[in-house]
Parts: sequence; structure tokens; C-alpha cells
Amino acid sequence: MDPVVDFATRLAQKAGGFLRQNFNTRGIQAYVKTDRSAVTDIDLATDRLIAEEIKQNFPNEGFLSEEISPTYTSESPAAWVIDPLDGTTNYALGLPFWGVSIARLQDGYPDLAGIYFPPLDEMYVAQRNQGAFLNGERIQVKPPLKAQPFSFFSCCSRTHRLYTIHVPYKSRILGSAAYSLCSLGKGMAVLAFEATAKIWDIAGAWLVVTEAGGIIGTLDGSQPFPLIPGTDYSTKDFPILGAATASLAARARQQILPK
Repeated sequence: MDPVVDFATRLAQKAGGFLRQNFNTRGIQAYVKTDRSAVTDIDLATDRLIAEEIKQNFPNEGFLSEEISPTYTSESPAAWVIDPLDGTTNYALGLPFWGVSIARLQDGYPDLAGIYFPPLDEMYVAQRNQGAFLNGERIQVKPPLKAQPFSFFSCCSRTHRLYTIHVPYKSRILGSAAYSLCSLGKGMAVLAFEATAKIWDIAGAWLVVTEAGGIIGTLDGSQPFPLIPGTDYSTKDFPILGAATASLAARARQQILPK
């Protein structure tokens, strides 16, 4: 395995282990940030854990994270984008869909990803032009199949409030943007939509989807990549649409309409 991929994988697992040790199925205290998203003390502690490891091993590379470093200031061609706890609300409520997303970007674009979901023991690894893998097995998106009469559309809790939806598949709200997109990458969902995703929600999962053969972009034509130095990414939302095929993506653009 590439040593940088190995580092990202091991770090995601280490951070995931820390999160799992502090997880309580009865829930923990969460706080509401100014953007109305949730945060816990565990988010902050995990962010610091990951930041310290990266800065020790890659001191000259950029670093962007949800909790402690949301403004991108580096001019380095390589940068790390971290979500220490994707699915914070689930975590705080004691639900098992949450994980750690670690992505490394090169020249502003996702180059490798390690995304770990401890309660499910699912480790997603992707590297540009090298494929996407779940627990060491290559994964591939799947369009709707005649042999399987049910397909699902993964979306976020804001989707139906902000958009009129005419997607002809069962909707599922998983509560983690990274897991929503990874569910597309591993061939479970045929479409995935995150209405207000942040860059740390999608940096790793974007690569998982593309390396699994899927289509991913924004509904409004905005461009999450390349990263722009000096940008406070806590203020940037991206309506992310992923699909198993280009034709499904094209149809979805007509089926997901802003209110």
C-alpha cells in the first residue's frame, strides 16, 4: 500500500477508535453552532488528535478541518481536509451512522481518502486512478437492476425542506453525508443528494464515488474544487448530487428542484 494511503487509513482507524470509546447509545451532550449544525466535545478532541498526527508527519502541507481550522490558508500543492466526526447528530443521539473522513488533496483536488465508520466496521479507501475499496474489496456503483425491484435515494434532512423531489426511488436519510455518498459508491444507493454539504463532508467521499465509477457534482454548478486559499469554508455550502450513471444524474437534475 502507498505509505501516504496507509497513514490516512491508520489515522482514520485511530480516530475512529477514540470516537468509539466515547460513544454512548443513550446519547451525549451536543451544542448548536451558528450554522445550526451540531458539535460535541468529542468532535473537538478528535479534530485535535488528527491535526497533531498530520502536522507531525506532514508539517509543510495544508490543513483544513471542520472544527479547528475551517479557513484554508496554505499555498502548498498538498492539503489535508478533515471531518473528525461526520454524523455528529447521530453520534450525539446514540445512532450508529457516523465516522471519520480524512482526505488528501493534490493541487486542490481529492487525491486519496480514508473514511472509517466504526460502528459498522467499514473502512473506505480510495486513491486517484487506483479505484475505491471497502475493507480491502473493490467497490463499484450499481444502476437500478431488474432483479432488484427496490432502489434507494439517499438524501439529507434538509432536502425535502429546500427542494421539491420527484425522484422515483425510496428515500433514506442516513444522517452522514460521507456515508450517504459511500452508500452510492458501494452500490447500495443509486442516487445521493446533500443539500448543504461542506467541503469536509465531501472531500473524501467525492473520490470514493468517482473511483467507484459514479458521477458526482453540484446541482447549481458551483465548484468545490480546487480549494481556494484564504477561503473560510465554514461559510460555503455545496448542493452535492451523486449518481450511479450519467443518465441517472441528468434525470435527477430535472427531479430535484429548488423550492
